[in-house]
This record gives sequence, structure tokens and C-alpha cells, in this order.
Amino acid sequence: MNVVQASDGVLDAVSAASGWAVVDVETSGLKPFEHRVLSVAVLALDPAGKLVEEFSTLVDPGCDPGPVHIHGLTAQRLQGAPAFGEVAEHVGTLLAGRVMVAHNAQFDYEFLAREFARAGAVLPVAQRMCTLALNRRIAPPTGDLKLASLAGHYKVPQQRAYDALDDARVLSGVLRASLAAAGDLGLSLPVVPCSPGQGTGYPPRIAKTPCAYRNPGRLAPGAALLQGMKVAFTGDTRTARDELVARSVAAGLNVMGSVSRHTSVLITHDTGSDSGKYRVARSADVPVITEEAFLRLLTDVQPGTPHTDPAPSAPSVPAQPRTARPTPAGPLSGRRILVLGGPHSQASALRSRIAELGAAAAVNLSAGVTDVILLAEGAGDRRMPAIRERGLPVHDADWLTTLAPVSGASRETEPTGVPAVRVLPRGGVLDLPVADDGVGSWTVTASWSHESSCDIDVVAFVLDEDEQVSGDEDFVFYAAPDHPGAAVRLTTDGPSEQAVTADLAPLPDAVRKIVIAAAIDGPGTFADVGAIEITVVQDADSRTVAQATLDAATTERTLLLAEVYRRGPGWRIRAVGQGYDHQLAALASGFGVDIVD
Repeated sequence: MNVVQASDGVLDAVSAASGWAVVDVETSGLKPFEHRVLSVAVLALDPAGKLVEEFSTLVDPGCDPGPVHIHGLTAQRLQGAPAFGEVAEHVGTLLAGRVMVAHNAQFDYEFLAREFARAGAVLPVAQRMCTLALNRRIAPPTGDLKLASLAGHYKVPQQRAYDALDDARVLSGVLRASLAAAGDLGLSLPVVPCSPGQGTGYPPRIAKTPCAYRNPGRLAPGAALLQGMKVAFTGDTRTARDELVARSVAAGLNVMGSVSRHTSVLITHDTGSDSGKYRVARSADVPVITEEAFLRLLTDVQPGTPHTDPAPSAPSVPAQPRTARPTPAGPLSGRRILVLGGPHSQASALRSRIAELGAAAAVNLSAGVTDVILLAEGAGDRRMPAIRERGLPVHDADWLTTLAPVSGASRETEPTGVPAVRVLPRGGVLDLPVADDGVGSWTVTASWSHESSCDIDVVAFVLDEDEQVSGDEDFVFYAAPDHPGAAVRLTTDGPSEQAVTADLAPLPDAVRKIVIAAAIDGPGTFADVGAIEITVVQDADSRTVAQATLDAATTERTLLLAEVYRRGPGWRIRAVGQGYDHQLAALASGFGVDIVD
């Protein structure tokens, strides 16, 4: 990914582009492959931010317009509007050669890409930038990063929220102010290159039928099958594979695409098979039976334990309070401290100490940084001119040794009046608050140094009680960024930030945990990357509820960032920070996913 430096003349900073195209769309829902664009507005700006052309139109989607209470676009208002195919050519001329800008840009980009594809055309966007991601880097003193909040902070007038044209006009003002703020901080811009085409290019995966029963373990010799047993097939079978799967699912069995130590039984027509599944089963002592034996057992599958029942080995967990606890006070409470220079081991130790003292350890310079610790060679960092210009206090490593944590006190708000962000240490947990309409959707964003030369992939594993995926669709990664139903979704907001959003309410009872991890793609280790910061928000543009800064040691190539897991009737998040020397394929294998290069 290209990194665009924001410095003097920041509006001219985007190379190979003739300016900016500020975009806003209103849609009938949240899923590009299922829902449609109802209105679109594009403001074409030259590189200096001057308006070149403004275009907006309602669009007849040919379907139900969806949540009218949000966008106000009834079927009657849309009647007589052009179909998207009728305006696609003109929209394309405004986008071509410009950096597409939107608030939550991947959303607008993928909706436009799908509409262009339906019209038999290609979305002519080679680069996009998200103002939400840009303002995460800037970190203005606002309660959240919603467009209305940023408009208020940057003094941009807003007249009609959820109106595509007015939102685009507001966004153009927010863009200019954000770029100026990024220039003052010496920040790089989160410009994401995109191949002209159909967004991710991957339609939503079809979920397999979820199994309603817990895994009772392995099939014992001479025993009956139990509902919830994990079964797998290998090799050719006399009965059509689709029929075997359908009959197994109907009987309450959990059909898996791979074999692990949690597999109850492997079925094969040829017990002398040399397939990969057969070898794994033999090495893990998983029972192997013939197709004929399986079909006999399938006629009398015994009742299992539903996922909704308490685990038989332990009493149910009592309900716990599900509100964010206040951040423990300390001598550095409310501060955000950036460590520059030094060997990774020293910087890592200091960031851990910062968290102990109640402060947040920053990985990049932002408007929220209050202090800088300068280690060896840090004085040559390119951010030092901006740090000196802002008059930030600069300390040496000994500064933290004179301070001690304070116990027994807490803070609810920052000095600015903004609700306090919970600083999670490694292993720290937070009960996710429950809104009136349920546990809701939560986003975990991972970001790292803009100076890093390593490519990093953020992934998610959707796991059952055995901490295993139930199928390939439970592995969410760059080539398959949507869990079926979009309950878990990966987004890329820039060269050094990626996010996983989980809509927890619709997840089946079988899902017990979501593990979020990062992996180095190519050479390098996390010692070359430095720390990774994770932030937790209830919606992508809402205020940050919790933050953690995670350091691997020196040789790790994969890093567990966080896990979101059920706790009684609610959910909890844990900051993990556990690194491993092996690559993503080995990590995935432990969760029951076979990655084929």
C-alpha cells in the first residue's frame, strides 16, 4: 500500500491523482450484494480542494427502500428517479483519476462497485481514503468520530443529516480541515489503493446449517452416534456426498470440512486411504469407520445436549455486570504517551510501564498525544519537528521510574469532559455494555506505526466451545472478509489499520468466541513493526470505550490481539498480546482451518 505524506501543501500531496472525489451514498441496507443505492452525491475537487463539479441524484433501486426512518427515502420519492445504470457513466467521469473520499469509505466504495457491476461497468477508482480512518489518526478531542461530531469540531455547518448531497458538502469541509490537521501533525494519509472492479469481488459465503448441539466427544467403539458429534468425510463415497451431508445434518450431527483433535469420527469408503484427512485422523487417534458402518449408525442417532443448556461439566456462570468499569487512576491518568527510538525490547517495556501508570501508550503521533519519551536515535525521528512545534513535553526513559501507580481511585472522564477510555493491560478484560436493543455491534480496530515496512494481515476466527471453527466460513480474512450474514466483517481503512466488526446478537449459540489476530505477510517479525494498538468501539464511528497497546517480543510472526467471548448472558473482550514464531497457516491450523497457498 502507498503511504501519502501530509505536509506543506497537503491538498496537493496525492500523487498520480487529479484531485479528490468526495462521495456519499444512501442505501437500502448494509450489504452490498443484497441491498441497493438509493441516492448518490459526488463532489469533484481539484488537488487544492476547490470545487470543480457537484452532482447528486436519487436512484430508483427497483426494490424496497429499507429503513425509511433513517434516510427518509420512500418508494414514492424514488419513483421516477433514474436507475443507477443511467447515471453510472457520469458518476464514473467524476471519480476517474481522483482519490475517492468518504466517511467509512469501504462501505461507499463497495456499494458503488456493486452498482457499477450491475450496470455492466467497472468502478474507475484506483485510490480511496476514509475520513473516519484519517481522524482516528488525528484523534481530535471529540466524544466520537461521527460526521456530525467532526463537523461541529471543525466548524463545518450541517443542515440535513442523511441527505447525500448535504453530507457530501459537509464531508468536503471536514476533509479540508482534517488534511490541515494532519499536515500540522506530520501524519501520513490512509490512502488505500484499490483495483477497479467489484469491491472485494467475493459474494457473501453461504453458511452451513449450524449444529444446535454441543460436541459430546469421540465415537466410542460399539457405541451410537450422538447429536453434536463432529464428523468428516474423506475420499470417494458410494452415496453422493451431498446426500451424506444432508442426512447427517438432519440427524443433528456437525459436518466438518477438516479433521482435528476434536473430530468425533472420520468416515471413508476406503480404510486404506492416504488422504490428508486420514493421516491427520490417525495421528490424532480420531476413530475411522467405513461408509457402510456410518450409514447403519445414522439410523439411530441418540439425543445430544443443546448449546443453550449449561455445560454438563460446570455450573452455569452467573450474570455479571455488563458496564465499562472506570479507568483506574494513576499519576499519568488521562495522558497519551509516545515512545520514540530505542531498541524494541526497551520501548516495549516502557509501554507496559505506561499502562501500569494509568496512561495510554501511543504508537503514532496524534492530537491526543500529551508526552513523548525519547530513547536512543529518537531525536532523528521525522515527527520531532511537529512535536517541538506543539511544545509537547519530552522526557527520557528515567522519567517513569520516579512514578508509582495509585490504587483505589478511578476516573470517569478526561479533563476535556470526554468519557474516559479504559486502558487495558495485556490480559485485561472488559464486559461489553448492553444497549437497549441488545448487545449490538462492536468494532476492534488494530493500528500500528505508519513507519512500518511490514505488510500485516488482520484475521478473525469464529469458534465453538472446542475453540475450533465449524467450517471454512468461520475464518474471516482479506480474501473472504465477510462471515455469512456479515455477522463478522473485516475492513481495511489504510496501510496501517484494519478492523473487525462483530454483530454479536445474530451469532448462533454454537459460537462461543471470536479470536482476532495479526500476521506478518512476507519477511519480518513484530520486532520490526513495534507495538500494535487496538481500540474498542460499539459502532465504527462511536467513541472509543477501551484501548490496549500490545507488544510482541522479537521473533514473533503472528500475534493474538483480542478475543471476544460469551460470559454468562453477555459478552466480554480480552486484550491478549500473545505472539508466536510460526506463520498464519500454523495459527489457523490450531483453530481447525487448513490454509492452502
